[in-house]
Amino acid sequence: MEASPELLYDAWTKHFDQWFAAPGTVIMQGEVNTTFFFETVHKLETQEEVQRHPHYGRFLRLEQNRLIELTWVTGEGGTKGAETVVTVELTSQGEGTLLRLTHAGFPDEESRDGHEYAWPFVLEQLDSKMKERKR
Repeated sequence: MEASPELLYDAWTKHFDQWFAAPGTVIMQGEVNTTFFFETVHKLETQEEVQRHPHYGRFLRLEQNRLIELTWVTGEGGTKGAETVVTVELTSQGEGTLLRLTHAGFPDEESRDGHEYAWPFVLEQLDSKMKERKR
C-alpha cells in the first residue's frame, strides 16, 4: 500500500465510509470490545434495485498503527451469518505499508472462496482512496 500505517489504521478503525462502506451507514468507535455496523451497496446491471449488504462485528484487538483484529459477520452470500475473524497487520515499508490480511472461520468453502475473491478488490479500493486522501 502506498499509504502510511497511520492512515491505514485510521481507515480501518474510524473511516470505513471513505473507502468501503456506503456513506451514512457506518456506526464505528474503533475501540476494543465495541461493535460496528456498516452497509455496502451494489447495483447489478441486470437489476433495477440496489442490493444492500449489512456488515457488523466488534473489535477484538487493536495495536495503534500495527494491528486490527475484528469479528466480521455478513448475511447470505457473505459469511452466511457466521462470525468470522479478520486480522489486518500493518508494517511500515519505505514510504508505504505492507498490509497483510487474514480472514478465518468461514462456515463453508463457498463463503471462503467468495471473500478470497473479493478482498483484493476491496484492498485495491482502499489503496486508491488513501492515495487521494494523501494529496
